[in-house]
Amino acid sequence: MSQPTVVVRGGGSGYGQEIEAGAHRLRADEPVAAGGGDSGPSPYDLLLAALGACTSMTLGAYARIHHWPLQAVRVELRHAKVYADDCAGCDAKAARLDRIEREIQLAGELSGAQRARLLEIADRCPVHRTLQAKVEIRTRLLE
Repeated sequence: MSQPTVVVRGGGSGYGQEIEAGAHRLRADEPVAAGGGDSGPSPYDLLLAALGACTSMTLGAYARIHHWPLQAVRVELRHAKVYADDCAGCDAKAARLDRIEREIQLAGELSGAQRARLLEIADRCPVHRTLQAKVEIRTRLLE
């Protein structure tokens, strides 16, 4: 089975991008304040959406397997560039790191132990694991 392919197309005159993910069509852009047309989520918004969707799917699947009364999941995410703790006064860009804050709300008559376990499981979603791993990106130019 071949790996799914995502194709992104954009022009040289702006930030707007057309995204094809299988049969799905999406759009990405930058906000007006960043010089874009705000015709779609920014690339970082899409990254957060991927993590949030994977988190919610993973928690739902785990709860279904264990027949837990999870009714709904809400995941709120934010991304920021922050200074490393040991470099609070540094000016170098290299001293900055990416931080994603993820807040999870669980609806349903879950016990404290079930809620705690679901919080642990959130860190095991595949996108979370990918973001925390060393990712190798191979790039080549096509004719």
